[in-house]
Amino acid sequence: MTKNHAVVMIAGSSRNRRRASITVSSLFFIGLSIIVLIPFICILVGSFQPGADIVTYGLRLTINPDRFTLDCYRNLFLGENHYFTWFKNSVLVTAIQTVCTLAITSFVAYGFSMYRFKGKNILFALVMFTMMIPFEIILLPLYQQMIQMRLINTYAGIILPFVANSLAIFFFRQYLSGISHDFVDAGRVDGCTEYGIWLRIMVPLMAPSYAAMGIFVGMNSWNNVLWPMIIINSQSKITLPVGLSSLITPYGNNYDLLIAGAVFSVLPIFVLYLFFQKYFISGLTAGGIKG
Repeated sequence: MTKNHAVVMIAGSSRNRRRASITVSSLFFIGLSIIVLIPFICILVGSFQPGADIVTYGLRLTINPDRFTLDCYRNLFLGENHYFTWFKNSVLVTAIQTVCTLAITSFVAYGFSMYRFKGKNILFALVMFTMMIPFEIILLPLYQQMIQMRLINTYAGIILPFVANSLAIFFFRQYLSGISHDFVDAGRVDGCTEYGIWLRIMVPLMAPSYAAMGIFVGMNSWNNVLWPMIIINSQSKITLPVGLSSLITPYGNNYDLLIAGAVFSVLPIFVLYLFFQKYFISGLTAGGIKG
């Protein structure tokens, strides 16, 4: 056997192993995706069934053609309910909270990453320590603080406690650690102010991280149930998750509106991820690369 022939055989064997590895990985992730999607598919299928069938048979993956109906969506769009008021409130709260959280946390992370000052490591450790505190522990003192600040039954009461997100600060700091300090020095040489450097230079460079964290923060705000349920006591101000949860009561269950509303509530997050998918993936990977 010649040397060239041996090299060809080794290269061919390496390609076959690589193809087998890719095939196995693809099958694994396809199967995992199907498992993750099964609950949503059950809800989607259930939205085309009468509410009585859901109570009787539960959520299933099969549709009985004889029982197929659009009554759930007809009740959602044409019935007398507060669904779109809840939807509008959730959109407003999510948009404001996401923008404020991204602005504040990225600015804090920029200070931790690009500046040197006494006590920086201690302050950052304290920020990380707050990640280990369950929200239920601070729920009562936070509620008392909202009472003192007169923010009960206001959107500000929902938003303000979460704008200084420690996880977002950590994420942005890790992302900024991969950006060279030369950009900051160049901005100073050109006469740009410290705030101008952050706004004109760093913010455009951080666009992928904003997209990634924006999806995360927006999804958490959109799905938040416990805190808005405690803070808001007015029917006209409750958010979508709280409104949907109120449809299940000891006195009656409105499954028709609940199932169709749950399907429709997924669309904003799905569309958001669809538009920012490329930035989302690059934002998650770039933060772990030192530049």
